[in-house]
Amino acid sequence: MRVLGMISGTSHDGIDVAVVDFTQDGTTLRGHLAHHGSTPYAPRLRADLVAALPPRRITAADVCALDTRIGQAFADAARAALDQAPADAVCSHGQTLYHWVEGNTARGTLQIGGPAWIAQGTGLPVVSDLRSADVAAGGQGAPLVPLLDRMLLAPDVEKGLRVGALNLGGIANLTVAAPGCEPAAWDIGPANALIDAVVADSPDTADVFDRDGRLAASGTVDDELLAGLLTEPYYALAPPKSCGKELFDALYVSGYVEKAARRSGRRPALDDVVATLTALTAETVARTVREARLDVLYVSGGGLRNPALMAAITGRLDGLPVRSSDALGVPSDAKEALAFALIGWHSLHGLPGNVVACTGASRERVLGQLTLGERGLMTPGAPPPRPERLVVTGGVA
Repeated sequence: MRVLGMISGTSHDGIDVAVVDFTQDGTTLRGHLAHHGSTPYAPRLRADLVAALPPRRITAADVCALDTRIGQAFADAARAALDQAPADAVCSHGQTLYHWVEGNTARGTLQIGGPAWIAQGTGLPVVSDLRSADVAAGGQGAPLVPLLDRMLLAPDVEKGLRVGALNLGGIANLTVAAPGCEPAAWDIGPANALIDAVVADSPDTADVFDRDGRLAASGTVDDELLAGLLTEPYYALAPPKSCGKELFDALYVSGYVEKAARRSGRRPALDDVVATLTALTAETVARTVREARLDVLYVSGGGLRNPALMAAITGRLDGLPVRSSDALGVPSDAKEALAFALIGWHSLHGLPGNVVACTGASRERVLGQLTLGERGLMTPGAPPPRPERLVVTGGVA
């Protein structure tokens, strides 16, 4: 079965796609990455999306319009991907607009990007709304990528290694797999979210992110500002836990920056703020990784392309081997889209897609809702044996 996986993550800059041809051999699932890529949001759509994110207040009309427009953008991206490689079904994570957490308990989650538009545009069945079933079962609804991580890391675990998979998107999250243990995974805190927010809000640059880590490299860390940011209570919560831009946004940073300005009598320069936020991500990530006592760490996500961030993280890890997910056959930019293709394959075969040890759900759940396209549904028959490992080919030269 070929599945097109699609997601726009917490950086909300565009739509990542991956067409994966899955074949099963006993408990080994083989996934040939037939195509992967990314389609940026149109500037006006991205601006309207950013304007709708917390802490801003929007109307039901705004949500309805964004749901349609993003659904149409996903449909366009799907058609473009299918022109490169055909698929039997689509699994769309959509775009998270709000993740409702109170007292470290997920109460609800909202991903927009109407699947009917994708089904209409492709004729294929679409699996969507992937987090809600886990939340309804008492889970955080996140992270869901550990389904992929557990399978990819299985060979290292069988060698007796304690292994981690770190994703540096808008939010940083970590999966830990070790011999004789259930995997663990949780959201650490901001990776690029706060950096992107202050850069995008600044009149001093036209960029919406710290391109190549240049601002961080040219700035100086404000130790007192960093110390204040590190007092965030979320970091002390025990897993399972999840977070998003509902907490870590530009307004969140501005409060700390205003305190720093009152203290010093001047507003910190943009490059100094970015350097400090980069140090915040590096410190919270490195602290978490050190506490996990890993033998090797695999990294993916947009933060991997930020030399200043990666240098700050690796410099705090005391020589721990740090590798790109490419070493596992998974291009770092394609990992999340591949993960949702895998979740879609599981859902279409009646297999659970959440890892309860990671999300905190009371039980395993088959994830998502199904929207049928004009071609109907290709039913795979009885559920196969649950695969334990995934071997990916075709993605890395």
